[in-house]
Amino acid sequence: MDALLRLPEATILTDPDALAPFQRDESHVVGPAPLAVVRPHGPAALRELVRLARAEGFGLVPRGAGTGKAGGCVPTQRTVVVDLSAWPGMIQVSPQDLSLTAPVSALLRDVKATAGEAGLFYPPDPNSWESCALGGTLATNAGGPNACKYGMTRHWVLGLDALLADGEIHRFGIPSVKANTGPSLAQLLVGSEGIFGLIVGATLRLTPQPREYATLLLPVKRWMDLLDLPGRLSAAGFLPSAFEFFDPAVLAELRAHGPDEARRLPGEALAILEFDERGCTSDDFLESLADLLGPVADGLEIASDSRQRNAIWAVRRMTSAFLKERHPKKVSEDIVVPRSRLREFFERLERSGIPSVSYGHLGDGNLHVNLLAAGDTPHDELEAQLMTLFRLAIELGGTLSGEHGIGLAKREAFLALTDPGHIAALRAMKRALDPDGIFNPGKVI
Repeated sequence: MDALLRLPEATILTDPDALAPFQRDESHVVGPAPLAVVRPHGPAALRELVRLARAEGFGLVPRGAGTGKAGGCVPTQRTVVVDLSAWPGMIQVSPQDLSLTAPVSALLRDVKATAGEAGLFYPPDPNSWESCALGGTLATNAGGPNACKYGMTRHWVLGLDALLADGEIHRFGIPSVKANTGPSLAQLLVGSEGIFGLIVGATLRLTPQPREYATLLLPVKRWMDLLDLPGRLSAAGFLPSAFEFFDPAVLAELRAHGPDEARRLPGEALAILEFDERGCTSDDFLESLADLLGPVADGLEIASDSRQRNAIWAVRRMTSAFLKERHPKKVSEDIVVPRSRLREFFERLERSGIPSVSYGHLGDGNLHVNLLAAGDTPHDELEAQLMTLFRLAIELGGTLSGEHGIGLAKREAFLALTDPGHIAALRAMKRALDPDGIFNPGKVI
């Protein structure tokens, strides 16, 4: 500990009260108190921190804003939290390269705003986009509503700066979409949750800012009819930039206990559809879309201006926080099911008897299935419910996490349900890149 206190270019926290907030993130996972929290301000701190970790046998747990939902930044035994919220650097845009560079400490909202000021767009938009740090979105390969059109975070990463086991910061990638020089180590690090090294900066791909938005509130007459709509839209050539949904149980919660605007939500179930392509606000486009939606819709509403658009999205953005406030011990999972099998998934979920409510990203099959009674459910029963949910998603060709990652929360399920060859390959890469096992020990694999 004395050596930690002498780290150059760093602020060190050791007081128990100061360490307590670092024992958890936004998941239900709580870890032990870390040995210390280190806020590095330069490469000298990281270089010495790696040397000490290898010499004294403690692990390094990366942390940004702490908004993760899988326990990825939660300490395990004998670890030091590396809080990168003060890592230096500026956000810089290169319009000629359609790229942006930023430190991991940058808030995602500032990354998106800086791109927007240049008339450009960085699409990834997890629900926590106003408060999360860029580093966490890179480590977890974050998604959000826009993923159904624009893909996940890794689709927008051109290069990374990362601390590796030698204590040095290395650069992987260039500010161009074409860099075909063998396997991409930058892409290996995206979504790796810090188990191979610590990301400290990134070069991101940008695209021109959309000029038009057509935002629709879609109440549906019959819940199950909504589940066929993603496939019908695709078959008809419509590609929404977002397609969100609320199942009947979530709507019942919002209507009974939510804010005034939520209590007036119509339909047996509800969807938010948004398009951002050129011409999406034209009469021809909207009439064609309305014709397709006709049999499903129960009073389609189209936002006429940005105020109405923001009001529609405000209800979606507050849903997670609302449910958390109502049910503080709930467990929220983010499984994925192929769009073609959504109806089958919900039919089988109902037959399973798992008490749950669902909302999320219907456009890409990423479903936030919430077990509201998790806090009152015996541990073994809750674990059995979660494994049933995960197995169902995998049997239908999906997976147990779409955007939150594995961390500690899903590690046991990931190891039990994933192809053994996949796990062996990941562990071989871990040994090669982190032979002493200092980076985020006990997570994922």
